[in-house]
Amino acid sequence: MPSVHCQGWRMPLEPPLEEPPEAVIDALAPLRSDFSIALWEPGNPFAVGAVIRVAHNFLAREIFLIGPVDGSPFYPKASMGMHKYEAIREVPDEDAFFRAVGGRPVWALDKERARRSIHAPGAFPAGVVFLFGSERFGLPDAALERADEVLGIPLYGVNQSLPLAVAAGIVMNEWARRRYGQGAVV
Repeated sequence: MPSVHCQGWRMPLEPPLEEPPEAVIDALAPLRSDFSIALWEPGNPFAVGAVIRVAHNFLAREIFLIGPVDGSPFYPKASMGMHKYEAIREVPDEDAFFRAVGGRPVWALDKERARRSIHAPGAFPAGVVFLFGSERFGLPDAALERADEVLGIPLYGVNQSLPLAVAAGIVMNEWARRRYGQGAVV
């Protein structure tokens, strides 16, 4: 696969989408970012698909789906087929999720109970797992209590909420902005 170097990082120039998914997964493995996304009982399969699509574009390490899955956890159409190239891990509950992350830092996003803004940290810890609640119910208190940090996305309108995929995209962009420096486009 042809590649391009950007600030010392080898990035694919042409996506090998004609290859089997396993070959694409292998090609992307050394390029994966050092963060994961976790969705707590998101409830909206279309939103899950959209988050998977965004996470793919930021090369998230993995995506956790926490809680019961009703047989169709996401719409493949909403993920634009990117679900084939992602490590999607379904875990049944809070305890299974925290076991699965294996001690990595969990930073939850919750506007109401945020300790500080997503923009405040100077850096994100290695291996961070960003935890998002559902658009309708947010995150339960127990998950927020177990999180290492609780951040909020500053909002200025009357509504004070964002679609799940938009919130996840803002957080992933904030991680990438710190990771890739001054406006690097890869």
